[in-house]
Amino acid sequence: MDDRQSKGGKIRAERLTAEQRHEIASAAAKARWAEASSLPKATHTGTLRIGEAEIPCAVLSDGTRLLTQAGFLQALGRSSKPKGKSQQVTDGLPPFLATKSLKPLITQEVVDATVPISFITPTGGKAHGFKAELLPWVCDLFLQARADALLTAQQLPLAEQSEVLVRALAKVGIVALVDEATGFQTERDRDELHRLLSVYLVEERLAWAKRFPDEFYKQVYRLKGWKWPVGRAKTPFLGHITNDVVYERLPAGVLAKLREVNPTDEESKRRKFKHHQFLSEDVGQPDLRDHILQILPIMKISKSWDSFKRHLDVAFPKPGTQIDMMLDDD
Repeated sequence: MDDRQSKGGKIRAERLTAEQRHEIASAAAKARWAEASSLPKATHTGTLRIGEAEIPCAVLSDGTRLLTQAGFLQALGRSSKPKGKSQQVTDGLPPFLATKSLKPLITQEVVDATVPISFITPTGGKAHGFKAELLPWVCDLFLQARADALLTAQQLPLAEQSEVLVRALAKVGIVALVDEATGFQTERDRDELHRLLSVYLVEERLAWAKRFPDEFYKQVYRLKGWKWPVGRAKTPFLGHITNDVVYERLPAGVLAKLREVNPTDEESKRRKFKHHQFLSEDVGQPDLRDHILQILPIMKISKSWDSFKRHLDVAFPKPGTQIDMMLDDD
């Protein structure tokens, strides 16, 4: 805006009557109120500490756990207040992923998962954040970029910090950390299982779609010391392994219900459908996807199946189990 436009705006404002100014201000206030009333509200906020990073976090009224954009930057060892264009979304990506080095690894799924979520803070302010489960995924992208020699020398510390974060998160799951930091863990609904299953599962199975990426099976075979690739003829043990590392670590009661709605055939001793076909599209399947994306980095930094299981049992313990938090590194 040049000086002439600025002066013109001031002159027009001065010509408004008090009543007109009041109407404009009232309309603006109503618009802000309408926007605020449509946004989810944070019921709990706090600061998540991982290593030297202090990450602002929140839990929304629908149970969504969020980390702020500044928190993501801090977690990766970058400035929490990027300057200039680095504050803006670039190619649909937030500042902590908007780098040319990562471009070969960015899929549409990544772009969709990094859409910021606007919410209202407990004090009435407006803020923006990203799902907490995204942090391990971001770390995995930097680790993969380092493995593929895509990072510049200046960006290698980002991968090193990502590895530190992945190892820290292997000790305690990100959701549990956010719950502890915000105090949400003390106020969870005791009777939430019924409500959870009602939104987590569907009564009628969905059409089959690929839910487990090839990388998941590739890492299982590597950690087990089995030969890869194997084509379609995968070991029948994968069913037991998938239950162990995935389905048994979803919310308590989910696997039992899945076994009920998707029973084993008495003759073939196999299930007719895949468990994930009974997970709801808006809650169950995204949670399954997020869980797989969180355990993939743990798989990649582990040198053996036993070391992976030790980390996994701490990061994502099976419901009702007690875990020794003192683990030896690989």
